[in-house]
Amino acid sequence: RAIGRTKGGLNSKLHMGCDGLGRPLTFFLSPGQMSDARGALALLDALPPARTLLADKGYDADWFREALDDRGIAACIPARRGRKNPAAHDCKLYKQRHRIENLFA
Repeated sequence: RAIGRTKGGLNSKLHMGCDGLGRPLTFFLSPGQMSDARGALALLDALPPARTLLADKGYDADWFREALDDRGIAACIPARRGRKNPAAHDCKLYKQRHRIENLFA
């Protein structure tokens, strides 16, 4: 069972990986309190080799960026607001993230 307690009550999260065209490749459910980055880390092994990973600010964690770098994957993740050392990202490439959002629409 993938149900966890959050501020809003009992919830679960759907973590999904897709290819560059927005086609789903793999997914799993997790308890609602699991961070987005931890869920994505669990998906990495199930995904085919990739050059770049697009993700939103919820995935901005140094340990997650290091895990991507260890696999030879470039991170295109905007920095969270207030971050002391924000990492740069490709704004033009980041605009393609709408394909990921369309998976859930």
